Amino acid sequence: MKLNDVTYMRLILAAVAAFILAACASMGRPTGGEYDVDPPVYVQSNPAIGSVNFKKNHITIDFNENVQVEDVMNKVVVSPPQKNIPSITANGKRVTAELRDSMLDNTTYTIDFSDAIKDLNEGNTLDGFAIDFSTGDSIDSLRIAGMVFEARTLEPAQNMLVGVYSNLSDTAITTLPLERIGRTNQLGQFIIRGLKPGNYRIYALNDINRDYHWDRSEDVAFYDVTVSPYAEPTTVNDTLITLDGRDSIVTHPGTNYFPNDILLTWFNEGYKAQYLKDYTRPDRRRLLLNLAAPSDTFPTITLLNGPAAGKRIDELAILNTGMTRDTLEYFITDTALMAQDTMMLALHFLRTDTLQQLSWGDDTIRVLYREPKANKTKEKKVKKKKDDEENSDSIVGPQLTFLNISAKTSNTQEIYLPIIFEMNQPLDTIIPEGLHLEMIRDTIFDTLAVPELVRVDPFNTMRYKVEYKWEPGVKYRFSADSASIVGIYNEWNKPFKHEFTARALEDYSLLAFNVTGVRDSAIVEVLGSDDNPVAIAPLKDGVAEFPYLQPGTYYARLYIDRNGNGEYDTGNLLDSIQPEEVYYYPKKIVLKKNWDVEQSWDIYETPIDLQKPQEIKKNKPKEKKRRRNPDGTFVEDENDNRNRDEDEDGYYDDTNFFGPGNPNGSSNIGNMNNQNNLRNLRR
Repeated sequence: MKLNDVTYMRLILAAVAAFILAACASMGRPTGGEYDVDPPVYVQSNPAIGSVNFKKNHITIDFNENVQVEDVMNKVVVSPPQKNIPSITANGKRVTAELRDSMLDNTTYTIDFSDAIKDLNEGNTLDGFAIDFSTGDSIDSLRIAGMVFEARTLEPAQNMLVGVYSNLSDTAITTLPLERIGRTNQLGQFIIRGLKPGNYRIYALNDINRDYHWDRSEDVAFYDVTVSPYAEPTTVNDTLITLDGRDSIVTHPGTNYFPNDILLTWFNEGYKAQYLKDYTRPDRRRLLLNLAAPSDTFPTITLLNGPAAGKRIDELAILNTGMTRDTLEYFITDTALMAQDTMMLALHFLRTDTLQQLSWGDDTIRVLYREPKANKTKEKKVKKKKDDEENSDSIVGPQLTFLNISAKTSNTQEIYLPIIFEMNQPLDTIIPEGLHLEMIRDTIFDTLAVPELVRVDPFNTMRYKVEYKWEPGVKYRFSADSASIVGIYNEWNKPFKHEFTARALEDYSLLAFNVTGVRDSAIVEVLGSDDNPVAIAPLKDGVAEFPYLQPGTYYARLYIDRNGNGEYDTGNLLDSIQPEEVYYYPKKIVLKKNWDVEQSWDIYETPIDLQKPQEIKKNKPKEKKRRRNPDGTFVEDENDNRNRDEDEDGYYDDTNFFGPGNPNGSSNIGNMNNQNNLRNLRR
């Protein structure tokens, strides 16, 4: 019997339904398709990139997938700089920018997204995307590119503002907003786009208050000379991959933009406005004044009330202060002033005026002392005890308070360092005959010459040192007889002993650097894993030697000591003084006990941006996530390895900032050969 058409169709539908149900019932893990490892791709925008005569403030940009815009405030910049913060949002595949300032006539606008745009699902970053358009008949297309590092540590400057002035006045940076701006990426690289032909000054700025010019407390970098951007035509080679996997090379015209090798090193002048920050009287013996900034000149302080009115404080107290001289601690020695609850003081001191200059000024302060409740309770107990003792037949002497001494160095003494002691009050008298230094050999104590107890710093009246040529591996004992050290309050010490052993020579390693490329005086610093110096030595006849390093892993840094003062000096913008140049030894150094290690170091051999070892670098690019396949293997991200020089979109990634053109295929950013110039500018 022949089935009719309706019956036939019913059988087919039933078979299809049964197949679908069987498929749904089967057990298995859906694959979810291939992993997305590609960043979003620019599709179109309104206005189109490179458009002219566009005067609207509403811009839209479309991509091939859903996107997000991350950290707009810190990553996205608009040139010319905007007084009112633009609104930049993402919705689906579209990014929308709303400029809130009035649009300027005949002006090229650039919106530089840096690495703010990512796809929504996997977070793949679109590096270096920018859009430009003009409100006039022509568009300015010249560019300047380079890198920014911190001068002292060669850390890449991330998200730092870089901009230019066509106004070549030295004071433009202090009063006028930057004219065209860019922002550094994770490697410290920057591009300033949309420039007219002409001469420019270049600055980098940590613009904390977003006023687009420099305030003295902000980080800053400047280029020594003016630059004139220009462009040269070139031919760009791209690699295309066919559907069957074959490579083919295609060429098309492009443009190289110069200069693309600007090296900026930022610094902070350390400027702080000087004023009296606060003052306290923590106890009857002490007066504390805290200045807002270090000072090399002490204030003149005169007492205005009480029995000692008219006298200067240095007649009534002993000053103790640290190296920076910003915390002044006065130990009061006048008993009448100690008993005085209220002090009226007249200060004559250097402070910052309205022109940000130090000038002498006067101030009057009122310092109160309030007895803590605990002290009042203690006094009552002492008085009651004293009354009880007076009513009893027993004879009890007065309770003594002693001077406190503490050793600030450990029981293992470095053979090249002094031993350090700290007292709890300034000293009045040291009796040398009461001080003893002994060497212990086989339980026998050999008495050495009487050590001299001297201040670590002339103005630190509570910290002292004993210097001696310690014998390696030998045990020593420093002691002070009772009452051999007397403080300003006539309190003396109890018997004091500090035993220690000088470190053995075989516990040390010797490290020496033979340095080439240095023409001026220089200082070499051996660094720990925290990038801080653990040993410092001047370069003498091309050699820096460190004979007493403990075993461990170290790094090294050298700076050109331009003024020969033995200290690192930062820059000064208004005086056009660059910070002293810094170089890193590019490898880590592992030392073991009793090793002698000698290293050759040509400070120019390694490019400047590759000198600092990754192990101690703090500003590292964020690592891209590795995706795991169901079988446990990892997905290779082609974006990690491919050279964007060969991409027509011209975006830059972490491995190649100076790639070819922008999304409309009309230009390129620079030439990788010129990046060698950037890395070796200090030759």
